[in-house]
Amino acid sequence: MQLRPLGRTGLQVSAVGFGGSPIGGVFRPVSTAEADATVQAALDAGINYFDTAPYYAATVAESVLGNALTGVPRERYVMATKVGRYGKDDFDFSASRVVRSVDESLARLRCGHIDVIQVHDLEFGSLAQVENETLPALDRLRATGKVRHLGITGLPLAALRRVRHRAEPLVDTVLSYCHGTLNDTTFLPFAAELRTSGVGVINAAPLAMELLTRRGPQDWHPAPPALRAACAEAAAYCNERGADLADLALSYAFSLPGIDSTIIGLASVAQVQSAVACAARRPDPALLAGVQALLASVQGVSWHTGRPENH
Repeated sequence: MQLRPLGRTGLQVSAVGFGGSPIGGVFRPVSTAEADATVQAALDAGINYFDTAPYYAATVAESVLGNALTGVPRERYVMATKVGRYGKDDFDFSASRVVRSVDESLARLRCGHIDVIQVHDLEFGSLAQVENETLPALDRLRATGKVRHLGITGLPLAALRRVRHRAEPLVDTVLSYCHGTLNDTTFLPFAAELRTSGVGVINAAPLAMELLTRRGPQDWHPAPPALRAACAEAAAYCNERGADLADLALSYAFSLPGIDSTIIGLASVAQVQSAVACAARRPDPALLAGVQALLASVQGVSWHTGRPENH
């Protein structure tokens, strides 16, 4: 597995990042044995970047990941988790809460220290609070050794861009999701800026939260109808040619320039193997061209989350 520098942090991270939400049982029940085997398969494949959050499965995902990594030498993995979001509508970006959240995550993860602590879905809070209270509080934790580097995550690129600029140089990494995909590459110009300035670049949700799969997204998915329809047409196009849209989408996302790690949720050994295989191959040019033509009318179409003033 290729390792890449994560911006100026000094960390080397795998091109494939392990998304820790699914092993918490968010999408289906996952046994302890299956979770352990999935994490071990990832380590064996050279995946060393693990990303989770207290929000995932109401803290269960952190506990499961911590259990699976127990006994693994600490230098073999890079741990990233988050603060600020604790439920569907439960957000608290205050200094006292995020500091307490770090201690809670460390107890669940049992990893000694957090390599990258990230503000989770910052668009749901006051961006001014994130800039002037949340990030400075996390920065003060560095002196304790509990955290090493600070990051921000969210959907609206404008919100990420604003906080990154106004809180510079506190922000070491930026995680964007659903904007580095077959149907949306709007993250790439910002990613290039981040790389130039030494900020780590993390791309998440390369399948656009199941939009780019045969099955398609769940009912709660906020994508507009035209985007859903175009992705469904692209999936059918791939099926007719004996191909899987998800495989194409993953290979495409892993080949995007200027990305340090692309995070995909994993909950089985087979999923690990599939992700690693997709990362190792380039997308089929003819298939890619056909799918891109079908998605051209919705390229860059997204949806809104968070506070209206944060967009």
